[in-house]
Amino acid sequence: MSKKRLSVVVTRRLPDAVETRLSELFDVTLREEDVAMTRAELTQAMKTADVLVPTVTDEIDATLIAQAGDQLKLIANYGAGVDHIDVATARQRGILVSNTPGVLTEDTADMTMALILGVTRRMSEGMAMMQKGEWSGWAPTALLGGRVSGRRLGILGMGRIGQAVAKRAAAFGMQVHYHNRRKLHESIEDSLEATYWESLDQMVARMDVISVNCPHTPSTFHLMNARRLKLMKPDAVIVNTSRGEVIDENALTRMLRAGEIKGAGLDVYEHGTAVNPRLRELDNVVLLPHMGSATLEGRLEMGEKVIINIKTFDDGHRPPDQVVPSML
Repeated sequence: MSKKRLSVVVTRRLPDAVETRLSELFDVTLREEDVAMTRAELTQAMKTADVLVPTVTDEIDATLIAQAGDQLKLIANYGAGVDHIDVATARQRGILVSNTPGVLTEDTADMTMALILGVTRRMSEGMAMMQKGEWSGWAPTALLGGRVSGRRLGILGMGRIGQAVAKRAAAFGMQVHYHNRRKLHESIEDSLEATYWESLDQMVARMDVISVNCPHTPSTFHLMNARRLKLMKPDAVIVNTSRGEVIDENALTRMLRAGEIKGAGLDVYEHGTAVNPRLRELDNVVLLPHMGSATLEGRLEMGEKVIINIKTFDDGHRPPDQVVPSML
């Protein structure tokens, strides 16, 4: 007698190869259009599915989890970050949560370096000038940026992505510093030629570039708040490819406008797509639409991880990328 196939609901359109493989393995419900589910649609999906495959745009909070059907046993997140999922409440309901760690490390680190270069070399200003047809030719003093070689880079969060950023920065001749919940093993520090700062305040005050690479948790919300942003040197820049909530966006905008911080490169924002309109007006920022991990290779590898997590669960084992509250 054949085994009943798991009912899987996917909340967003995924690459064709991923959707096809999911359809081969499970009784899958796919999205017709690439738009986020409404809360009502999410509620219905959680009442009927054995497995939910959400993305970062889906807020799976305690209220939503409370309405889930008894059959829902796994939330297989398509993405590494799980701050949009109430993992503790899910665990109380007997619902496992998994994610897709590791596969986006290189892509996000690449984009971090792109933002560092984009801000320090004033690329957005140059591009705007070209698009408006305002360039009248080369001039010795036009759009003078700064050299990244020799600058001090302070990495906030030295996990997989932070370490990948450190390797790239070192190749560009930057001096690598970092703050982390735990000091790295001496052998890793040596290989990265990285200097550890136990005090984030002391590190921030001495860096030329700050790179935010830590996850969003209750302890990292507004970690770069107004007080800490004021510690930055006036000629320093900050980039963020992690989570927007780590930086007080309003305070950052005020300081950028006042010239108290030289520039910023942002791929994520505190309130999602509701970017501070004053931030959009500034010439000294590079703004990207959360595309740090947007490579085809990365998206396919994310899908493979989701499928492995679901298939392992279906075979009666715990998903290899299970997330538990103690990890957050």
